[in-house]
Amino acid sequence: MRARRHNAIVARARGRRPVKQLLRKGSILVLLGPGGVGKTTIAAALGLAAARASLETVVITLDPARRLRDALGLERLSARPARLDPRRLRAAGLDPALQLSAMVLDSKRVWDGLVARLVKTPAARQRMLDNSFYQSLTEQFAGAEAYAALEQLYDLHNGNGFAVEIVDTPPAAHAFEFIQAPAHLIRLLDSRAARWLFIPYAAAGKSVLGIANRAARFVVGQLEQFAGIRTLSAISEFFGAAAEAADSISDRFRKVDALLHSPAVTFVLVTTAEEDRLREARALVDQMETEGLRLGAIVLNRLLDEATFDALVAAPGRAPAHLAAISRMRATLAPLRGRDTADTSDALVSFLEGYGAHQRAAIERATRFARDLPARIELAAAPEIAAGVRDLATLAKVATIVIEAGAGRTFLERAAAALGVTPSPATAAAAHKTKKSSGKHRATR
Repeated sequence: MRARRHNAIVARARGRRPVKQLLRKGSILVLLGPGGVGKTTIAAALGLAAARASLETVVITLDPARRLRDALGLERLSARPARLDPRRLRAAGLDPALQLSAMVLDSKRVWDGLVARLVKTPAARQRMLDNSFYQSLTEQFAGAEAYAALEQLYDLHNGNGFAVEIVDTPPAAHAFEFIQAPAHLIRLLDSRAARWLFIPYAAAGKSVLGIANRAARFVVGQLEQFAGIRTLSAISEFFGAAAEAADSISDRFRKVDALLHSPAVTFVLVTTAEEDRLREARALVDQMETEGLRLGAIVLNRLLDEATFDALVAAPGRAPAHLAAISRMRATLAPLRGRDTADTSDALVSFLEGYGAHQRAAIERATRFARDLPARIELAAAPEIAAGVRDLATLAKVATIVIEAGAGRTFLERAAAALGVTPSPATAAAAHKTKKSSGKHRATR
């Protein structure tokens, strides 16, 4: 009953559907965003939306929350694409013929597979896999997990097995780390730089690292003091084992990097409406523009609670009845002042007024953010799902909202008008100052 009511609400809001335009044959959607914003849920929802558009789709995710795996019906999600069970699709009121698969990232498996393909000599391959520097590189190096996701995407895309590929990126302190991962690895493993510093023992004929020249000896001497001779020995052995495939590995990194910058890839940023999250999102927009990367859409997730969101979609420009009632409640309860229940009534009214203020503040911040956003970037919004995404029916609801509920800017402007909120001049000025500061920082890096 509740699902039918929501579908009717969304149906009345349909019009321009900008995010849906990103779901087309041959497209790759890469979702960026910090941890804790619901990125995996939005990735799965977009995957379901693409499958409902008759496109065979795969979602590459990290180890998702148990609740989401249960919702997909893929409790044994593995590193190979697994198709959603038609029986679960039918039970959720969806077409059982939908072609949606999901897989979980296995970073170690991806890296070891890369070594197996590119290092041809069995002895060198095994030395590399056993090397402590290689193990640290693939498990702890910033961007190693991000690169593994891109490597998996590269193989899937070139296999031509899916019409749409959606990547849920690893959480990172800075979302841009995902984009920069291949370039970081190219610089780190550049064979010429490595050969200049490190020569394996066998080639050097010394009891310690062979050093190419006096300048390199000084550099490595400083590194020994910092990292220890054992660490540098492992690095030397790693580059020795990788020597035969060094150029092939670097070439592979460059091909993956080229795919990431190709016209097939569109980035989707998922964020929430907290002030710090919106500042991060604005900085990322500027950074991607500088790098020449295509940010196709931003999803403002968990913007409002379901009741407020649904009411604003159903009656654009009109304040939700429950929020309007809260604004009248203090006057209504005024005759109770001085009675035994006065303290309880005041506490209840204060709590509800705080709730209403929280909803209005979220719309104020989101509207200000949307007004400052370049027009070419599409915007969508989704509510906080009270019970969480526990089944396919709820995931389908999120997909419908993001894809069908119209342009996010229009929704926000109407919501702001309905709630009587506008970005304050002081807040807007602060946002502009932050934007200028971000640009200045990029220019001086």
